[in-house]
Amino acid sequence: MKTPLSQDLKNELVVVYHRQPYEEVVENGQTVMREPRSPNGIIPAIKGFFSHVDKAVWVAWKKKAAAGKAPDFERRITVSDSYGNYDVVRLPLEAAKIHQFYHVTSKEALWPVIHTFPWLYSTENIQWSDFREVNRRFAEAACAEADHGAVVWVHDYNLWLVPGFIRKMRPDLKIAFFHHTQFPSPDAFNILPWRDEIIDSLLCCDLVGFHVPRFAQNFCAVVESLRSGVVRHEAPVSLPILPRACALSEPRVTVQLDVDGRSIVIDTCPIGTAPTLIAKAVNSPEGQARTERIRKDMNTETLIVSVSRVDYAKGGRQQLEAFERLLKRRPDLLGRVKLLLVTVAAAEGMEIYRAEQQKIEQLVGRINGHFGTLHWLPIHLSTTPLAFEEVVCAYRAADIAWITPLRDGLNLVAKEFVAAKQGEPGVLVLSEFSGAAMELEDAVLVNPFSRSSLDDTLDEALAMGEAEQRERMGRMLTQVQRYDIGYWTRHVLARFAKLSEAPAQPVAVEPRVAGRNPKQHRKKGPEGPFFCGVRRGSDHALRQHGVGHLDETGHVGTVDVAHRAIGPRAPCCTQAAWMPCMICSSRPSTSSRVQLRRMAFWLISSPRWPHHQRCWPCPVHTARQPLRRPWQPRWSRACWRLRPRTAHRS
Repeated sequence: MKTPLSQDLKNELVVVYHRQPYEEVVENGQTVMREPRSPNGIIPAIKGFFSHVDKAVWVAWKKKAAAGKAPDFERRITVSDSYGNYDVVRLPLEAAKIHQFYHVTSKEALWPVIHTFPWLYSTENIQWSDFREVNRRFAEAACAEADHGAVVWVHDYNLWLVPGFIRKMRPDLKIAFFHHTQFPSPDAFNILPWRDEIIDSLLCCDLVGFHVPRFAQNFCAVVESLRSGVVRHEAPVSLPILPRACALSEPRVTVQLDVDGRSIVIDTCPIGTAPTLIAKAVNSPEGQARTERIRKDMNTETLIVSVSRVDYAKGGRQQLEAFERLLKRRPDLLGRVKLLLVTVAAAEGMEIYRAEQQKIEQLVGRINGHFGTLHWLPIHLSTTPLAFEEVVCAYRAADIAWITPLRDGLNLVAKEFVAAKQGEPGVLVLSEFSGAAMELEDAVLVNPFSRSSLDDTLDEALAMGEAEQRERMGRMLTQVQRYDIGYWTRHVLARFAKLSEAPAQPVAVEPRVAGRNPKQHRKKGPEGPFFCGVRRGSDHALRQHGVGHLDETGHVGTVDVAHRAIGPRAPCCTQAAWMPCMICSSRPSTSSRVQLRRMAFWLISSPRWPHHQRCWPCPVHTARQPLRRPWQPRWSRACWRLRPRTAHRS
């Protein structure tokens, strides 16, 4: 990395993540930015890179003031905290855009498919155009901040379309993407009607990262199912992933994917935790006192702890039902065992999780009401987030960590529990469908979809001897300490260094409209340039719809400038070959791309074209739409396009 020469230099690492890298709290009527108290999670893991680069910037969103009100925040600010000095570029998004982008599209359509719950998938309230628009804004902000050849690091599924926009705007940049969630198999992912657009965008990356090999293999399988001529380069799975027989096991993993003349690095490395900071928190005098207070307040022989958030993918209801069955079949445990259940309620606006939270609260009330006494309740429920110091001390005080998500990309709670116990006796019961199960070999693995597995593993954890507990926790602590957050940071930085040294790869560039001689453009075929002769009178319409601009000859010039400034407000003729049908989602064949390109310009420049659409029907469905009826096909010898009769009149 080069040393910055002035404050005006562009940034060499641009992080694109929807959340801001700090917490906003109101003190004395003023909003104050506070560093996250927990050293674990996505935000602290990403911020750990800032001390290893010369300059960095974080691109996030911020809710925009209501219409008619003055902006209540600066778009660009400089933050100074324990991670160093860095800039934060905040995109002003309207409340309606945030709701549609995050609360609706991300959580009602994408989240169920990602976690393989297709029966919960819904597009009833989806406005994909808003999702695309937000992704485009993130991409524009990232491109504005990136120096030539810089690395742009995009995070998580709700920014799936950002790499595609960045590649069109800035082909010189190195694009990396990291999935913090799992990635579904082809039979689940291909449910999405926008699957081609998403995969096209991800294939614009230079590096795509995952936690464990299974998710990387799923991604490559999806690419193979939607594209032809895909070449996979595989290698044996290596540390920190351990070879073991469980639900997410893979003996080999893809390390490079060759598609359409480009090579994409497939990286697999799970995020680690911060065991040193956790040990410092629990071993301090304050931490020891807090741990003893928790044990005294819980007042039980065996304390089981479970920490997650309200989400159907976390398996909260299945866990409570298993605990209820335990109390029914083991009356000897009444008054001797307690479940500390921390399920953080979803943020406001997450309607999809409201019903799940109500079910969890009803189950807790039923169990406490049926088994509880005046002096003992089997479940202690908290739906508010606990401070980092409280959480790690609760781990230290607990005898069993019960972590049973139905699906989970990694789950850092399991690693935090191991780090907090510091080799002391304890049992980790962990879902085999979480990514962390591929690292923690001595955890008691459970199948959360099986009632008998939930029951048997809980009985095993309660009956495990202290000596075995120490051995298991000691081996897992060694694993967690060796592959901590520092290891992950060094691994990713090494990958970024290789990307920066690698030569630029060929990019599939959209054909440009240039020149005036129609003969030199008519023979190029579906992938070559073509010609649209348009008079100067149409210049206003072209600019309004973002199609292109007229050059000094009076003909359509290159579309790149308009697309970079306006984005995909309306599809242009150069995009026709790549857009799916808005009815059947099919992609145009090679033979139909010329037809689409010929008609595309006049379809979108006509006042009858619905400008909010981002695609048009394929040739089969086009014939059935009233969209084409006002036009009479007539080919002009001067250009390749379909235009109405009025366009031929002088």
